[in-house]
Amino acid sequence: MNLSPALHKRYTKDNINAREAQRLAEFIAFGPVIFQTARIMLKWGIMDLLRDSDAGLTIQETAKATGISEYAAKCLLEASLTIGLVLVNPETDKFTISKTGWFLINDPATRVNVNFNHDVNYLGWFNLEESLKEGKPEGLKFLGDWPTVYEGLSSLPNHIQKSWFDFDHFYSDNSFDQALEIVFKNRPKTLLDVGGNTGRWALRCVDYDKDVNVTILDLPQQIAMMKENIKGNCGEERIDGLGVNLLDESVEMPSDRRFEAIWMSQFLDCFSEDQIVNILKRATKVMNDESRLFIMETLWDRQKFEPAALCLTLTSLYFTAIANGNSKMYHSEDMERLVKEAGLVIETIHDNLGQGHSILVCKLIK
Repeated sequence: MNLSPALHKRYTKDNINAREAQRLAEFIAFGPVIFQTARIMLKWGIMDLLRDSDAGLTIQETAKATGISEYAAKCLLEASLTIGLVLVNPETDKFTISKTGWFLINDPATRVNVNFNHDVNYLGWFNLEESLKEGKPEGLKFLGDWPTVYEGLSSLPNHIQKSWFDFDHFYSDNSFDQALEIVFKNRPKTLLDVGGNTGRWALRCVDYDKDVNVTILDLPQQIAMMKENIKGNCGEERIDGLGVNLLDESVEMPSDRRFEAIWMSQFLDCFSEDQIVNILKRATKVMNDESRLFIMETLWDRQKFEPAALCLTLTSLYFTAIANGNSKMYHSEDMERLVKEAGLVIETIHDNLGQGHSILVCKLIK
């Protein structure tokens, strides 16, 4: 198994001592309450108060400032102390934030992940075991009665929908500037955006290049959301949408034309390996020798920093329990194998884009 240098150092040797290992084991055992403690400390503004105080706050001062009981403040602060979110001055009994607490407040990825896991995933995790056994998203029932989460996105309660899209957009949007340079290097005039979601990438494309026309393929519900989202934006007349369900293997991509560029961003991770090969094979039918297919994914083994790989491999289990039951965040060796099986060859790979994306530039095998 290939791993980036940072991951190889962390994942091939046991570098912690026995006491640290024991603490981590207990951290896992109490994982759900650790998560909720941290989330409430954020939501109730306690972490912000501690950060902004000159010398920290006592339990009593925290309770008064937030309007909660001293009992609640004591439980939260003592738990946060042992979790590692705060520190205490034994002479003054005042609490201040730790380095970990600082990241919890200030790292935008962490805040997005907290909201995503609480609003979208938390209840569904209870059915992860059944999901792994059955290959179905058994935890999705806590959100609604759909085969996959994608059919239900437009129907989710506003706060859950917001957390889902914030998570999805945060990771992709941070890579768009670099991705545009790669995709438009050879100035394609026609671009097929497969799984285009709300049209954010398409809008960036028509703004970046005034000559490109973009066709978005996605579920009918998503196309309806996309059309609403692009209204009034410059270049909307060069964006067109087609509602299809690519899980239906009889559905072909627009066969009346060939596209110079095909874009799949955070799309293939929504499908099983067999489904990925089938989708890519259908994409080859709308390509010619000059066409390029761009796959942008967060491949967990190519991450520059270890926390990113942690987030990605755990996100795989969101796909298991909530999204569809059979997809994941892929290792690059798996994605390369599937691309080849579909009749494509990887021309180049661009790593370390945005929050850890890679772009695989693919062409037809001659």
